[in-house]
Amino acid sequence: MSKVVLAIGGNAIIKEGQIGTIEEQQQNIMESSVPVLELMEQGHTVVITHGNGPQVGNTLIRGEMAKSVVPEYPLDVLDAETQGNLGYLIQQAFKNKMVERNIDKTITTVVTQSVVSKDDPAFENPTKPIGPFYSKEEMEKIVEERNLTFVEDSGRGYRRVVASPKPVKIVEKESIEALLEKDITVITAGGGGIPVIENNGILEGVEAVIDKDFASALLAADINADYLFILTGVEQVAINFGTPNQQNLFEVTIEEALRYMEEGQFPKGSMGPKIEAAILFLQKGGKNVIITSIDKLQDALAGKTGTRIVM
Repeated sequence: MSKVVLAIGGNAIIKEGQIGTIEEQQQNIMESSVPVLELMEQGHTVVITHGNGPQVGNTLIRGEMAKSVVPEYPLDVLDAETQGNLGYLIQQAFKNKMVERNIDKTITTVVTQSVVSKDDPAFENPTKPIGPFYSKEEMEKIVEERNLTFVEDSGRGYRRVVASPKPVKIVEKESIEALLEKDITVITAGGGGIPVIENNGILEGVEAVIDKDFASALLAADINADYLFILTGVEQVAINFGTPNQQNLFEVTIEEALRYMEEGQFPKGSMGPKIEAAILFLQKGGKNVIITSIDKLQDALAGKTGTRIVM
């Protein structure tokens, strides 16, 4: 059967309006697990990747509030921390559901590092907002002490921004492949992976955030996945989204997708990175890439819905 990579957004684990308690996250994961478990029951080999944006934000807030008592951790370590936390929650929820459904499979989490280039232009232009909001006075004090970069965010205060470089290599690729050969379901590349730079084989964490869809696309291409599903909050990609002229797209060529992007149809803060990741997967030799919502996973696999990006 097929090898399928599923990229699940962090906002599917903490939904809009929720504060992110463990109970909320567990319930959301349990609800999301059913369409994925159906794939396993059909014999597909499944790799699960996930976002961690809300979780890293909460962790940064905790660190800020506790910094007078315990030392703050750098962003790469927080990425690792949330990978472990979320991997545990996903792994346990899925395993419990697998027992209920008599699915005799092993599921495991791989804490994953993603290599980025130290020369990536993103480091010269940090744009990814993370963590809490600060007043102007608080922001200026932090900048004086730590030389971090901030931007004013929609009148709500100032937020730290970090680089979002493109991943070029998944460090644990061979380990992931070895697990898949044993038909083990793998949770990996959480939050896009821990950003590291590599120099003569030596790895060093950097203060950055990697888009989970780019990391998922790179991983899917590297392990020769048959399908990459980029799961989001809508059933299909659309142009003129939210207007009376909205048009849902069933199949889009790379050329068409790039034209739509130039027209501003796929904003950088929402659908744009997903389209770019889909194109990356295809350009690296990937076969099938579909953008849809998790509840429509089976219908999309059957060709009834979702948006396919094709060469």
